Amino acid sequence: MNALLKSAIIVDPKSDFHNETVDILIEKGVISKISKRISNPNNYKELKFDNLHVSQGWFDSSVSFGEPGYEERETIENGLKTAAYSGFTSVAVNANTNPVIDTNADITFLQSKAKKHATNLYPIGALTRHSEGKDLAELFDMKNAGAVAFYDYQHPIENPNLMKLALQYASNFDGLVCSFPQESRISGLGVMNENVTSTSLGLKGNPALAEELQIARDLSILEYTEGKLHIPTISTAKSVALIRAAKQKKLDVTCSVAIHNLIFTDNALENFDTNFKVLPPLRTQNDVDALIEGLKDGTIDMVTSDHNPIDIEDKKIEFDYAKYGTIGLESAFGALNSVFTIKKTIELLTKGKARFGIDSASISIGNKADITLFDPNTNYVFTKKQIQSRSKNSIFENSQLKGTVLGIISNNKIVLSKQ
Repeated sequence: MNALLKSAIIVDPKSDFHNETVDILIEKGVISKISKRISNPNNYKELKFDNLHVSQGWFDSSVSFGEPGYEERETIENGLKTAAYSGFTSVAVNANTNPVIDTNADITFLQSKAKKHATNLYPIGALTRHSEGKDLAELFDMKNAGAVAFYDYQHPIENPNLMKLALQYASNFDGLVCSFPQESRISGLGVMNENVTSTSLGLKGNPALAEELQIARDLSILEYTEGKLHIPTISTAKSVALIRAAKQKKLDVTCSVAIHNLIFTDNALENFDTNFKVLPPLRTQNDVDALIEGLKDGTIDMVTSDHNPIDIEDKKIEFDYAKYGTIGLESAFGALNSVFTIKKTIELLTKGKARFGIDSASISIGNKADITLFDPNTNYVFTKKQIQSRSKNSIFENSQLKGTVLGIISNNKIVLSKQ
């Protein structure tokens, strides 16, 4: 693949050309020249866009598709195409399929289905067999097969001794253990944040305490085991404080936050729209403010779309019985860019790679082209027209967003977004 990007503004602090407007020549998938003006004697494909910005390829640490077992929600092929259209050159894919991804053969299956795509798929293996929370899965074998982490997606590990064993065992081969932050016996049958709003709506509440107790427990176990822990999708102010204190103790812990938890509060549920039924639930404005501050000061390490396609039969039903989840790849950049500066937005969309053991290539001569193309200044209303996923359960439908993805260059391929 050969291409010439014209008048691109580079947003990459690791590049010598950061903040400069340049032409970028890519030959056979490798950046061969960066200069103020590059001619095109070989008649390579030229990419010209108004207000073109480029950065290192984006990474999402928590993406769910459906295949195998739930292809009606999403297939690997269409999921990776959606990720590419949304600006992501790498995604870590959860194990919540049927069957659950809990063996090295399952990891190999995912990788085989993802070949020849522009977006890289990095499998996350289940932490326990069948994600049932009883016995550890084949962690070492899955690691050798290519698993980048171990996580029972949205299933908390109730047995503290099992969490202890997982952290101790995984530390032998630098495995990353993920623990969903919810104490199930406290959350009970709650379907939204326990607050004045849940009372007024007559919906069962899931208190912030459920998340904070689980995080406090896991951090204590982490300190004891000296393991390596990632806490996905935190949602409360006290959770931020707990992780901030743990980092001050030099514990090896990272965490993420779902982008929709930075935008919406539990007041959004007043119309009983099941697209707003997510896990962890939408919290209060105080929590949102604390999460944003946690991202600004580095307590929270990364953001995720927490992309989770759910078919219409499981969403367009009574609120109590609807499944949790929202798609989020297509809206991730526009939503995040409406909260933070473009510099911070790009930082948050790229910095999670290191934690998951994924190489990142700066926009520099001689490096493979792993690049996202975007315009940070466009304003628009997000509608179903922008949704590429098979499932349409978007929490951001009809939301005002800022910034559009133009495409990606990755794996010696060019994918231009469907505008």
